[in-house]
Amino acid sequence: MKKLITILLLSLSMSACSDNEVGDVSLGVFTTKDIKLDALQDPIVTGVTCHISSIEANLDLSDPSDSSIACRQTGEITAEMINQIDKSDSGEVVFKKSKSIFFKNMKVRRIFDPQSQTLMYLSYSTKETSGSYKHSLSTVPLWGTAAFPKQLPAN
Repeated sequence: MKKLITILLLSLSMSACSDNEVGDVSLGVFTTKDIKLDALQDPIVTGVTCHISSIEANLDLSDPSDSSIACRQTGEITAEMINQIDKSDSGEVVFKKSKSIFFKNMKVRRIFDPQSQTLMYLSYSTKETSGSYKHSLSTVPLWGTAAFPKQLPAN
């Protein structure tokens, strides 16, 4: 019984509001599941904000793996910022949120596409669910920013 109470307390504490939470939508009176909305400002490319939605199940040991992400330019993006980011094919994790007491996480990775001068933000679950790793993608083009200024037409 003590173990069950400990697990329930851990589960409830994991579903508490995060510092990044900007919205909380109940899925109904007869469910303990909510859609949580988090806002993430990229720690290096501070001119980008991502909004991530995911489901939290308040009394379950594990949250569903589904998530959605939308990222937009919300401030200046400079060449200095782009010079500081990881430009490897796998990019770098810029956000992580626990989704289970069993080591399931939702992560957001920033990946740079130099060909199209675009930042890609990939939200994904670290555990396979129903034969799939759930994921969602959003992009922020750098064209027209201080990191990739528009070229004036030749005279």
